[in-house]
Amino acid sequence: MNLWVPDRPGSEAIGELPEGVALNLTPGEGEWPPAALDAEFLVPGARDAQLAEKLPRMKRLRVIQTLSAGVDRLLPIVPAGVTLCDAAGTRNAAVAEWVVATILASTKRLPELRDSQREHRWERQGSHELAGTTVLILGYGAIGEATERRLAPFEVEVIRVARRARAGVHAVDDLNKLLPLADVVVVLLPLTPETTGLMDANMLTRLRPGALLVNAARGPIVDTQALVRQLRAERIRAALDVTDPEPLPPGDPLWDAPGVLITPHLAGDTPAADRRAWILVGEQVRRYVRGEPLANVVRHGY
Repeated sequence: MNLWVPDRPGSEAIGELPEGVALNLTPGEGEWPPAALDAEFLVPGARDAQLAEKLPRMKRLRVIQTLSAGVDRLLPIVPAGVTLCDAAGTRNAAVAEWVVATILASTKRLPELRDSQREHRWERQGSHELAGTTVLILGYGAIGEATERRLAPFEVEVIRVARRARAGVHAVDDLNKLLPLADVVVVLLPLTPETTGLMDANMLTRLRPGALLVNAARGPIVDTQALVRQLRAERIRAALDVTDPEPLPPGDPLWDAPGVLITPHLAGDTPAADRRAWILVGEQVRRYVRGEPLANVVRHGY
């Protein structure tokens, strides 16, 4: 069985592979070797531009296992009969820590204070407390649960929202009436046709003045132009690990909008998270060879 993985650090965490499995590396840059078209089990690179052209030609391909939790870029191009699996669970801690870190940084005005330091200005910024605030987690899955656990010591009230209601969790259909209750809104939804543009101008205007919007999911879930208008009016603030478009062009107005903290889509990328993702690859390969059901099979777009 031909296993192809990206040539990047950490793949040794795959561990010992069953007899008969050949481990091969796709290059980080340049053309894939022709033999890669014979892959039966593929781990794609995070931003491999060749996938859309290569996948239809990979006639022996049976499984695509990602190193990321999100698979939206792959959904339109996965060939029929190929099982797509994500790396859900491997990056929960990293993303949840990023969310809590940016909430605290924004609440304590650390980005503004850093700017003042660089300009050698001793200028007091209005700092606030996280205790006693209400945090709405939009997309309450495993990462949402991990985020809530890390927020618990800060004495916040949490409103949980998912695409479908369940015990203790509201449905997205209730979002209109829930948004005005929140001091912080954390977006953790996967990108699907239903969630694209969900946080549009109408939704953003429902946020209470001074609210913080945190997006650790996908940029297109938030209407960028509407967000810029809200930021420029200084109605709300934002902490963004993802943007639309991405990468964010140097001249995009979002860069200089007041009250925004931007990181370059790195919330889930830590050495520990990468290692967990590679370990999952090894476990999945061993399941596949033994004929066992695979974990994290993507259905209905997530």
